[in-house]
Amino acid sequence: LFFKEDIIPANADKPVFYVAPVISLMAALSSLAVIPFFEGFAISNINIGLLFILAMSSLGSYGIILAGWSSDSKYAFLGGLRSSAQVISYEVALGLSLVGVMILSGSLNMTDIVHAQAAYPAGMFVIPQILGFFVFVVAAFAETNRTPFDLPECETELVAGYFVEYSGMRFALFYAAEYIGMIIMGSIAVVCFMGGWTIPSFATAALPFLKHVPGVVWFALKLYLTIFFYYWVRATVPRYRYDQLMAIGWKVLIPLALLNIVITGIIKMFV
Repeated sequence: LFFKEDIIPANADKPVFYVAPVISLMAALSSLAVIPFFEGFAISNINIGLLFILAMSSLGSYGIILAGWSSDSKYAFLGGLRSSAQVISYEVALGLSLVGVMILSGSLNMTDIVHAQAAYPAGMFVIPQILGFFVFVVAAFAETNRTPFDLPECETELVAGYFVEYSGMRFALFYAAEYIGMIIMGSIAVVCFMGGWTIPSFATAALPFLKHVPGVVWFALKLYLTIFFYYWVRATVPRYRYDQLMAIGWKVLIPLALLNIVITGIIKMFV
């Protein structure tokens, strides 16, 4: 794709058209900076790492909206509008689903969240936070525009969605941003719910030699399972209608996330 001809629509807003894919890619790459892939390894080990990732995922939607608006295409514009509404709706559910993790760990630092999970069953938050994990997984599909929530680029309605007028290198940048987003959401699931690079306690109890396996290998294995789940859902679940997409976000996921926060707060207070 980098060597293909770069075609720009005659009536496009060229400066905005140029910068839109860069915004999406930079927002995705910036999020990788605070993810610890193994003990002591993070490009920037900041105390508000989880909040930083949520902020960057919100900024990425600006690239999509600008791409749709600047392309001078009704299909791209509709894709951009859908994406903005979808991100706003599911960003709320995504953030609320992680509040329970913040309560249990008492920190927004990604490394501290991994260390805090050692005191819980199997060394993971996924068991006490099963409701929050469910909300996070569904919201992550919508945040990354993956099937069954890929309405902003719905081929049967919008040709190719917000990047229908893009070609060559700029088209590749949008695709790179989308797949990096999948890796980021998978990494958040691993760090916040699956114990990060640590070895599950039941695994070391059954097979003691597993404690010698490097942490980065465990992180990669857990991340692979989350990415595999993305593709499994893509092959098995049909696409939702747009009204169903919005209803799931506002009427199902957000109430469940709020319920999870209340339950987690009660458990933290009395247990």
